[in-house]
Amino acid sequence: MKSIIKGKNMSKFTLGGILVALGVVYGDIGTSPLYVMKSVLNGNGGIGSVSEDFILGTLSMVFWTITILTTIKYVLITLNADNKGEGGIFSLFTLVRRRAKWLVVPAIIGGAALLADGMLTPAMSITSAVEGLKLIPSFNSVFGNNQNNIVVIVIIIISALFFIQHFGTDFIGKLFGPIMLVWFCTLAIFGIMNMAHDWTLLRALSPHYAIQTLFSSDNKAGFFILGSIFLSSTGAEALYSDLGHVGKDNIYGSWPFVKICLLLNYFGQGAWILASNHNPSYAHIKDLNPFYQMVPEGLLIFAIVISTLAAIIASQALISGAFTLVSEAIKLNLFPRLHILYPSKSKGQLYIPSINKLLCVVCIGIVLYFRNSEHMEAAYGLAITVTMLMTTILLFNYLLKKKTPLIVAMFVLIFFGSIEFSFFIANAVKFTHGGFVAVLIALAILSVMIIWIKGYYIKMRLLEDVPIEDYMEQLDQLRQDEDRPKYATNLVYLTGCRKRKHIERKIMYSILDKRPKKADVYWFVNIEVTDEPYLAEYTVDTFGTSHIVKVQLKLGFRVEQKLNVFLRQISTELVESGEIEIQSRTYTTMPDRKVGDFRFILIQEHLSCESQLNSWDALILGLKLLIKKITVTPAKWFGLETSDVYVEKVPLFSGHAKRTVLKRTK
Repeated sequence: MKSIIKGKNMSKFTLGGILVALGVVYGDIGTSPLYVMKSVLNGNGGIGSVSEDFILGTLSMVFWTITILTTIKYVLITLNADNKGEGGIFSLFTLVRRRAKWLVVPAIIGGAALLADGMLTPAMSITSAVEGLKLIPSFNSVFGNNQNNIVVIVIIIISALFFIQHFGTDFIGKLFGPIMLVWFCTLAIFGIMNMAHDWTLLRALSPHYAIQTLFSSDNKAGFFILGSIFLSSTGAEALYSDLGHVGKDNIYGSWPFVKICLLLNYFGQGAWILASNHNPSYAHIKDLNPFYQMVPEGLLIFAIVISTLAAIIASQALISGAFTLVSEAIKLNLFPRLHILYPSKSKGQLYIPSINKLLCVVCIGIVLYFRNSEHMEAAYGLAITVTMLMTTILLFNYLLKKKTPLIVAMFVLIFFGSIEFSFFIANAVKFTHGGFVAVLIALAILSVMIIWIKGYYIKMRLLEDVPIEDYMEQLDQLRQDEDRPKYATNLVYLTGCRKRKHIERKIMYSILDKRPKKADVYWFVNIEVTDEPYLAEYTVDTFGTSHIVKVQLKLGFRVEQKLNVFLRQISTELVESGEIEIQSRTYTTMPDRKVGDFRFILIQEHLSCESQLNSWDALILGLKLLIKKITVTPAKWFGLETSDVYVEKVPLFSGHAKRTVLKRTK
């Protein structure tokens, strides 16, 4: 077994690493102060309807939500479930998928929900930030106090953000850390400025106030206030998803600072609300946002600018996270193949054009549909509760795999599962208020995943494997047949058969029956995506010949599948070891070239009318084949755009339907 490439997947604890973590990991949770307290006030009837006990209880619920879900579950427990330094729900799935086949269900449900909620986040965070412009008199005097102006500005920002993805964000990414450092310091300073008048709010650190307010008559939303409180922790999943970008130690080192800044701002907003809830000038303000209201008037423009920049960075992190999530799903055969580009040399940075267009269209559509952040708050957070629940299920199985005592693993499952299920129920009321948008998006993504996975198993059931050794003599005769022109020096077939000495019958049919294809060397290549993110190894079996090679490529789920590059390396190494003969070339620009030309045959299946599949399986398989037609071609996926590729179509059928026999007449 030989290695092809090596990948670094760990980041050391450094001040620079902490700065990168601030810019990459905390965008979503870092912008939550823009809308959490605003959502709580709107759900309780406005600023004039709140009491001191209610604010104490709200701050207590925010503190314990961030502490239990983000600090304990994700930072202290889930970050340890890393896969060679990589995190995220699909990385966690690869660690436990061998325990039970059904674990693919929480993985794809969680992944689909995370993608769906990520489509709401850019629209939500950027709109919340830009709406601060309505507090500036000069802006209103020039443009008028019209929400349409906010919508236009938000759409321009979102469009520009998605447009630059094509060029890569390596340069502007270097600015993310310093900007987010300023943002978190700003949060802390504004919070302290308002808390300075009432430090007694620190009483809210006691869980007593949270429990009391949850069942208090002051809380007009009742149990469903948790839907607003949960918004303070929606970015927790990003801490785990971005683990591979910044490293566990840098998250450990930066989270205490981030958490303190967030809590200072929340408590500062609480202090401002208590100081202003009896002021009649605030009673009739529509969409009142405590975050902007507590900012000194002279610093308001600065607050709007830095808030918008933080919202853009949060959106960028989610867009990059969506690309990574989809890429991992594709490599794990959970999602259709899509064209993936690597616009910069930064670790983990990739670009998927089709996903970028989809995200852009959906985000703009969400802005146009909801129009303001208040309506978006009503839809936000529902899907991410599903992702958290699915992560908890996978985490439970990971703990069992690591030989954690059953009672401890069960406690983790029941404790966090109960809390997250409570948040899910509280958020379920959002379904009719716009949450259905996120649910429909998640269901659409989930449907594609189910079709792709189910279609794969149906296809595997239909395919027939044959031993290569049964056809070795015919292949040898064919390659030495002087009456046939040479089809290729190296003829390469991709095979899904992982049995070391077997391939699909359709491949032999292509070589021997459809059109006998003479070649010097017949290559059969199987690619297996492994649980290790950056593994790149291969094994070969030549069957005691110099003209038949079965290659087993083992590539990590984060390794780009550049098949032509890998085969050039493998073939050169086999020539040098004497396992295959030197392939001399009369015409070449490289005098020392030891390997001849390669021709790749990609077999494209279509559902035969002779299939005896039941109607459901036929529908699933037909939909999968349709998806394959409209997504990236296999040649582009395997990096063969510049190679000699021929696509052959073969029928995919199981058994034979009753045939009509023709009767000859005179």
